[in-house]
Amino acid sequence: MSKKNMIAMILAGGQGSRLGIMTKNMAKPAVPFGAKYRIIDFVLSNCSNSGIDAVGILTQYKPQMLNSHIGIGSPWDLDRVHGGVAMLPPYMTEQGGDWYKGTANAVYQNLSFMEQYDPNYVLLLSGDHIYKMNYRKMLKEHIKKGADATIAVIDVPLKEASRFGIMNTNEEGTIIEFEEKPKNPKSTLASMGIYIFSYDKLKKYLIDDANDPDSQYDFGKNIIPKMINDGNKLIAYKFEGYWKDVGTVESYWEANMDLLSENNAVRLFDNSWKLYTETGIWPAQHIGENAKLKNCLVSEGCEIYGEVENSIIFPGVKIAEKARIVNSIIMENCTIENQVIVNKSIVLENSLIKSNNIVGDGEEIVLVDANSIVEPNYYGGAKK
Repeated sequence: MSKKNMIAMILAGGQGSRLGIMTKNMAKPAVPFGAKYRIIDFVLSNCSNSGIDAVGILTQYKPQMLNSHIGIGSPWDLDRVHGGVAMLPPYMTEQGGDWYKGTANAVYQNLSFMEQYDPNYVLLLSGDHIYKMNYRKMLKEHIKKGADATIAVIDVPLKEASRFGIMNTNEEGTIIEFEEKPKNPKSTLASMGIYIFSYDKLKKYLIDDANDPDSQYDFGKNIIPKMINDGNKLIAYKFEGYWKDVGTVESYWEANMDLLSENNAVRLFDNSWKLYTETGIWPAQHIGENAKLKNCLVSEGCEIYGEVENSIIFPGVKIAEKARIVNSIIMENCTIENQVIVNKSIVLENSLIKSNNIVGDGEEIVLVDANSIVEPNYYGGAKK
């Protein structure tokens, strides 16, 4: 197979347990987002827009929805003869097989996949973050500075720094110390979970790590600190745009609401950096003559007769004339009947909210499980 300058490996096997019932039937990167997308669309579109045409997606937890969504990679121009997209679940060999034990072990188990492209560089990504980024610019910096590894970082408020892996750097931007969720952070440069490695160096450290019985087989806890301690050159690449880890129900809801903010920091429909996805074929949306829509995102195939404010509406949703949706996310094929108020809630797909209901009180986020039938005179919902 022809040599590639850089390939991408996307870690997409996480359960995302902090998203509660949203990940009951799917891996976190497959969770729907922004009216018609899924979370993994961001990183796949970044690869496509950055000209990266060989992508391995490492799956583990409930990958069926992810597999179905990605297919052969056509929406992202990844249906290639030489390269393209490959789903990489754990597999058996003649020596046996095992689940991926950690991020580093997952990539280690797929050395043979990477080897077939003989890449100069490997881009390691998480499949569950919301952002738009040109990885080619990051690679250019990696090469310019002669780095063994380059780690994308974003400046976070000091009070939040203890939630992240923090990079401490010198004046040249070289990483001199990595601290995983420090109680007393020395800097505010948080790792975004985006790495570029020179392949030969990555391969060596993955093999060494796999042979270390005391390792946790993790990039943040093992590979990165070991590379720093051994005197390798690791640099921090500062990213200035929008980035959000949607690891909790609150951050997921916030990221969706950010799509509706005045500055629209996510730039969902920016044609200079398109966001691609696999979509079904839906009829045109129908907005009733008495419907009231204010600051909302409504997808194809919806029938809306009621009031929708500051909300995200996925395809196939039906909202009756005397229903009010506010600060909420209504997923695919849900039906909201008359005399219903949905407030600061996330209603998962194929659910029916029957008449005379109030879902959510505008304080805590309420989750309504997929395929639910919410009977009349109901108040609240399955809390996150």
